[in-house]
Amino acid sequence: MGMEQGELNSELVEKIYLIYKDFLLRVTKFEELVAVGARLLAGFQQGLEYLRRCPIDRTSGLVKNIIEANETMRLKSYFGAGCINAHDGAQNVSKLQTCVLGLRDHLSKAKSILSEVESLLEDVTGAMQNVNDTLSPINDEYFGDGLNEQAISNTKKEVASSQLQRPEVADCAVLMAFVYTMLKQDYEMQEKIVSALNFKASPGELEGYCQMWSLRPFVNDETMHQAWKLIP
Repeated sequence: MGMEQGELNSELVEKIYLIYKDFLLRVTKFEELVAVGARLLAGFQQGLEYLRRCPIDRTSGLVKNIIEANETMRLKSYFGAGCINAHDGAQNVSKLQTCVLGLRDHLSKAKSILSEVESLLEDVTGAMQNVNDTLSPINDEYFGDGLNEQAISNTKKEVASSQLQRPEVADCAVLMAFVYTMLKQDYEMQEKIVSALNFKASPGELEGYCQMWSLRPFVNDETMHQAWKLIP
């Protein structure tokens, strides 16, 4: 019974480590998406700022002289369009649409990964419960008379080794829960930012959105570093 218990416990611990590695792989994919989202958000900010930038100040003496010296139809059309080149304006409108669609796609992918992360957390919670259920004190009564002393010694070491790994396995589960919570809050913030995007957003609002997206106030870097350190 002791040998079977040790083998079962070892398998469960190994399963937890495999789940943990898979979990961090999903976390990495989420992090990559965050970086892509940041670029899309910055693109939206730049495109919108271009469309509503202030026209050239024609009251300036220098600017006035330049215009009078070269008052072509092209220049008149440029001023008539609010100092926005028609081609550049169309490109930036298209850029805004592309960025918004990209951000929505980002949210869809991030939500899918977050769901996978949650599922892995549930898996490791179940595996941890199984580990706890299979652990019991190591006594000689668990070893039959038919086993030789070497087999008994090896089995004891195997089960004892599994017990020694319990705190580390528990750390994996705890950190997974912390990381999942941080990513979920980070995603919810991103979702609110994307929902708030519109052509009327002020420059200050857009700058704040970009800074919050990059700052990621709900993500603790130290916790993330600890999570990676536990890779066996």
